[in-house]
Amino acid sequence: MTDLDFDRIPSAIGEILVASDGRALVALDYAGYEARMNALLAKRYGRFRLIGRTDPLGASSRVRAYMAGDLAAFDELPVATGGTPFQDECWRALRAIPVGTVTTYGTLAARLGRPNASRAVGYANSLNPVAIILACHRVVGQNGDLTGYAGGLERKRWLLAHEGVKM
Repeated sequence: MTDLDFDRIPSAIGEILVASDGRALVALDYAGYEARMNALLAKRYGRFRLIGRTDPLGASSRVRAYMAGDLAAFDELPVATGGTPFQDECWRALRAIPVGTVTTYGTLAARLGRPNASRAVGYANSLNPVAIILACHRVVGQNGDLTGYAGGLERKRWLLAHEGVKM
């Protein structure tokens, strides 16, 4: 059984959930999406327990800082995703998308050297275990439309506006 430090942070877009293995953040998700988060954690760890802790790894403080406008609050926070090699490659690429910008699934796929893999990139994004930090909200459809976000399109819209993106 793996114990993970866990906290809940109130925010303008609903309660945010964070989990840490003590070395890195392993999950960031939203209240109402616990089943999704737990399924991703179970796939990675098998049996696990979420142990309530105040501000694991300083992640809760960083969430509050980001929500208050410090858009660099997550820059140095270590994350561990535990995905397949392709997923991890996609998720690293998400973290490299600059704040205040968006890209498309096709552009992201091309950046990974897989120009025909936009659907696979989209699927990997849907399994992103560390929302906001691994910035899948910054990926939009080919025509610039907001498409798919595991936390809901209203949250995606809010996050992009918070980061100064004009849609």
